Amino acid sequence: MRRRNALAPFAAIVAFLVIAFVIFTNVWTDRLWFISFGFGEVFSTMLWTRLALFAGFALLMALVVVGNLLVARRLRPRSAPRGSGSELLDRYRSTLDKRFVPIAVAVGAVLGLFAGGAGSGQVMTYQAWRNSTPFGQTDPQFGLDISFFVFEYPWWQFVLSFAFYALLLSAAGSMIIYLVAGALRLTEPGKGRRRFTSKAAQAHLSVLLGLALLIKAGDYWLDQYGLAISDSGLLTGMTYTSTHASLNALRVLAGIAVLCALMFLANAVLTQWAVPLVGLVLMVLSGIILQGLYPAAMQGISVNPDEPQKERPYIERNIAATRAAYGVEGTEVTSYSAETDVSAGQLRADAEALPGIRLMDPAVIAPAYEQSQQVRGYYSFPQLLDVDRYTIDGDETDAVVAVREMDLGGLDQPSWNNLHTVYTHGYGLVAAYGNRKGPGGEPEWIVKDIPPTGKLAEHEPRIYFGELHDDYSIVGGPAGTSPTELDTPGRDDGEGPRYYTYTGKGGVPIGNPLNQVAFAAKFADVNILLSDRVNAESKIIHGRTPKERVEAAAPWMTADSNAYPAVVEGRIVWIVDGYTTSNSYPNSQRVSLQDSTTDSQSETGTVGIQQDTKINYIRNSVKAVVDAYDGTVSLYEWDEADPVLKTWQKVFPGSVKPKSEISDDLLNHLRYPSDLFKVQRAILGRYHVTDPNNWYLESDLWRVPQDPVAVNRAGSAAQETPFYLSIKWPGDEKPIFSQTSTYVPNGRQNLAGYLAVNADASDPNYGRLRILRMSDSSQIDGPGQTFNALVNDRAVAERLRPYLNQGAAQARYGNLLTLPVGGGLLYVQPIYTMREGTSGAFPGLQFVVVRFGDHIGIGNTLQEALDQVFAGDAGANTGEDGEPSAPTGEPDNPAATRALQQAQQAFTEADEALKNGDLATYQAKLKEAQEKVEEAMQAMGQR
Repeated sequence: MRRRNALAPFAAIVAFLVIAFVIFTNVWTDRLWFISFGFGEVFSTMLWTRLALFAGFALLMALVVVGNLLVARRLRPRSAPRGSGSELLDRYRSTLDKRFVPIAVAVGAVLGLFAGGAGSGQVMTYQAWRNSTPFGQTDPQFGLDISFFVFEYPWWQFVLSFAFYALLLSAAGSMIIYLVAGALRLTEPGKGRRRFTSKAAQAHLSVLLGLALLIKAGDYWLDQYGLAISDSGLLTGMTYTSTHASLNALRVLAGIAVLCALMFLANAVLTQWAVPLVGLVLMVLSGIILQGLYPAAMQGISVNPDEPQKERPYIERNIAATRAAYGVEGTEVTSYSAETDVSAGQLRADAEALPGIRLMDPAVIAPAYEQSQQVRGYYSFPQLLDVDRYTIDGDETDAVVAVREMDLGGLDQPSWNNLHTVYTHGYGLVAAYGNRKGPGGEPEWIVKDIPPTGKLAEHEPRIYFGELHDDYSIVGGPAGTSPTELDTPGRDDGEGPRYYTYTGKGGVPIGNPLNQVAFAAKFADVNILLSDRVNAESKIIHGRTPKERVEAAAPWMTADSNAYPAVVEGRIVWIVDGYTTSNSYPNSQRVSLQDSTTDSQSETGTVGIQQDTKINYIRNSVKAVVDAYDGTVSLYEWDEADPVLKTWQKVFPGSVKPKSEISDDLLNHLRYPSDLFKVQRAILGRYHVTDPNNWYLESDLWRVPQDPVAVNRAGSAAQETPFYLSIKWPGDEKPIFSQTSTYVPNGRQNLAGYLAVNADASDPNYGRLRILRMSDSSQIDGPGQTFNALVNDRAVAERLRPYLNQGAAQARYGNLLTLPVGGGLLYVQPIYTMREGTSGAFPGLQFVVVRFGDHIGIGNTLQEALDQVFAGDAGANTGEDGEPSAPTGEPDNPAATRALQQAQQAFTEADEALKNGDLATYQAKLKEAQEKVEEAMQAMGQR
């Protein structure tokens, strides 16, 4: 037994040292990581604020509780009566007398730890309160600046809650001491009367309960401001009932709480418990009546029978606040009587917009990038590609872009050295024209291959930081030593792999033993200590995804779910849009950020899903850039008028660069963010209505339609994703890079509205939201109805028949685009075909189908389809090269069959060459296969 007792302190010391070491390594490595990309001050500010709040609230809770325990012990009876009738109580009394100090310290320490944890969790709330910036706008009910609700109200809620529970816990602890010490014996031996035996104990508890009730009164008073951000069944914010019932009830309850507090404080002298306890019971009953029954009665008797009139001023407030909080107050709504009849030359006025129609669907053609540009199995592209803009040969064009990232899952030999020191980075950006296709329907490349070739300026192609490579890498080395990082797998001239040594400023130096030990512990990997690849010049790269780095650099910011790559000033960078949000903007409708931004792409996992949080204010306040080579993060101020951004700039001075420092090259690649647009379209589905009566009746409620392509492909009921493309708005002189979406009436499938925002950050009208409101007198089919019409059209079915039945190739539908041209609405959908049963297959663009009104056309090109619809002459040239007609014959045409068999053989040989690393043979066989596919199409078309 003695030996076991001797081991206990040793075990406790060891456990303490292990825990301290784990905490140290995490803090130390995180600090080094923040410093490595220039945001060490952000880490320090967050760390010291968190520690200060932890220490402050822990110490405050411990002092309050332990102090009151000491007071209770001092006020206990000097000679505690024995023979209380409870042997257990006597034993507790003896233990308390002997070990009071360690017991009190232990209680204080435990409660302090919980309080400190709660306090440290309020680091952002505290900093926002301390550095709050006025909005310059006041709430219509209380006349307070909106900053009070956004920055101050949440902090005071926490402070009052903390104080209330600190006093209650003190009262509970003191009561236990008095009970054990005999000061709270409710009956005296030999007497039938029940009473306290210590006036000092009564006075102490009375004071504690009185102070707690004063805090509760302050909480009631503060709660009245919470009504402006509370959710009712009708809206978020003040309503008739909350103004005329709940508001007065809270003020009355605050007064009652003050009276009860005074009763308890007076009881410290009077020691008559009946009066304060009766007051407390009455306060509880009053709360039930005033907060529950009274508002319910007013709502049912006074409001519900005449709700539209009673709630009208509050609906007006909600509409105005919501439109302002979501930045949609300036949305232009134009009535649009869409033409449905067609005539030759009808698109002549919109000719400039037609060549920019994006036929390459970023959600469909990713396999084409994989098969044509993957080069090796350890490279990969994302499932969803991105849309950007580049100036090519003097013309601005929409481009479908992606970077060739490292995919460690494709390694044949996943040894530690290969995983962490050899295969360290991806290589090259790949871009294709959004409106062009190759001979076999494949993308027409703007830049491709390793090393990159094409029409983009020379740039650093190496990708050390991206979305797919999330493991750590050890890079760098002394000058003059042989490089170990695989750079390029080889070239067409037979030259073997090239190797490289990282020279960027990113990454954390691990040349010293302290950092090596810290990171070995962080990643639980002893190889960091044992490997000869770790040298004096080595750096460790981790935390590599753009979103992760941006959210660490700006912990107050919500990052867009989709970062996209661009070539800017000779570097590949990731562009991430950052949002400032709040859920306490008065009278603004609260929505779920996750629900508002989830669509067919996020549901399938091709883009990220936003956090499940409620918001009622959002601004795209920051444009963030992450360098793909060295991981440097640059935050640029975008919304210069946003008070939330100004507040955080006070907290983290210098972390956000001025908007003026955004270069022209970067500005040309900035776009309107997707998640913001999704939230705004969700709001505008109801808040395009500004008349309170119509808003209440929901007679003009819109919703985002289901994605018909996703429904057809996977049975998904998710809403349609917005599209980036260049459109020419009715009345505008030229096309503008925009983000677009459609609306259908609630419960219906016909088109109700068409929403677009100017997405070109270099345009003076960037962010301009416009809606075309469809006429109520005639019906325009929505996306779902249009997709059904296209699929069921006889001419379309005939052209697709070889690909819709079981066979060597299958049809795959691309995004259904909607464009306001020709005085009406034009639907455009690319259709791809892809061989089945082979690993080397990828979708190729073979057909384009369009619809205007009830008129449908299908062709190999957009031009051919448009001319079919518009009486043989659309009146505009799409800029496409002429191509032969699509096949309409049976798939058993001998010449076509022979060509398809030869194409399949060539594809098979290309797959084998790719697996063997023979890039030259792979490209030759791929070209041969594409030629045979084209030969088969010509044969079937000539039958």
